[in-house]
Amino acid sequence: MKFALGYQLAELDAEPFSEIVGDYVNNIAEVYFPWVDIPTCRASLSDQRGYVDWSVQRRLEDDLEKIKKLGVKLDILFNANCYGGEAVSLHLANKIISVIDYLGERLGGVEIATTTSPAIAHVIKKNFEDMEVRASVNMRIGTVKGMEYVSHLFDSFHIQRDYNRDFKTIRTLKKWADKNNKKLIMLANSGCMRFCSGQIFHDNMVAHEREIDEMANIPKWTPHVCWNFLKDKKNWTSILQNTWVRPEDIHNYEPYFDVIKLATRMHAMPRMVVKAYVDRKYYGNLADLCEPGFGPALMPYAIDNTLFPEDWFKRTTECEKNCEECTYCASVLEKVLKKME
Repeated sequence: MKFALGYQLAELDAEPFSEIVGDYVNNIAEVYFPWVDIPTCRASLSDQRGYVDWSVQRRLEDDLEKIKKLGVKLDILFNANCYGGEAVSLHLANKIISVIDYLGERLGGVEIATTTSPAIAHVIKKNFEDMEVRASVNMRIGTVKGMEYVSHLFDSFHIQRDYNRDFKTIRTLKKWADKNNKKLIMLANSGCMRFCSGQIFHDNMVAHEREIDEMANIPKWTPHVCWNFLKDKKNWTSILQNTWVRPEDIHNYEPYFDVIKLATRMHAMPRMVVKAYVDRKYYGNLADLCEPGFGPALMPYAIDNTLFPEDWFKRTTECEKNCEECTYCASVLEKVLKKME
């Protein structure tokens, strides 16, 4: 089992992402990355309210070239939740084709494309037969039916992260994937709330971030469901009920996944995340390991990852998920939540 890392463009005075990849290259299978002018599920690499850093593309390409030479596969992201009026347009299709063509000339090609869009998947399948086309985690595919509907478009599937602790579902998905020559990928350190009712709204906002930044927006209101929910301390137990998997428990997934995705594109300390999962051990605030991380919401408290009980993984993967009635996670939170001095 190896890891897929989310590319992060480093500040000019910081170590380039390729150095992190190089230091852990024996444990890294893939690096997934955005293109500079195509919306994804995260903020733009190069554009802030119209101000474009024109050095970004050169720095991105140089870093990708170094990563490619390390023997690590490249996975380009076309995973915005919305492409607006261009969603099924020839304009978008031509843009996708041109980017992949260019990367073929510049880097010798990319091996994988991850998308939320059946239209983009169709375009890539039609024009680049040798590329692996992967369904984004943001498609929330967590059933055999969900995979069957688009099996002609995708070679691999990120499983819906809400089922990360449901091995009955994972085994069902794995059985179908093996039978149909498909691959499964899992995202290990998402901080997002499990079955979040605000995910579609949030992902759509990110896809339209450039437009939103230029609007006069609702004052004194946070549009993110999670941050509003966690303002009340009584809701903090939900953090333990989310989808993340501790580094100490990640080995349990080896029979099902050859590649585990780590969210590092926006993480403040990507090297720390990689080291924790490679070492299968993390000493620190669990909230800081995830992306998004809710460390600021818990201040002045932290979740001490070293204090989880020995039965944590077994209990949370074998339970009935009736969180509204169960008190186990609440009892664990009392043990692991510590006030920082």
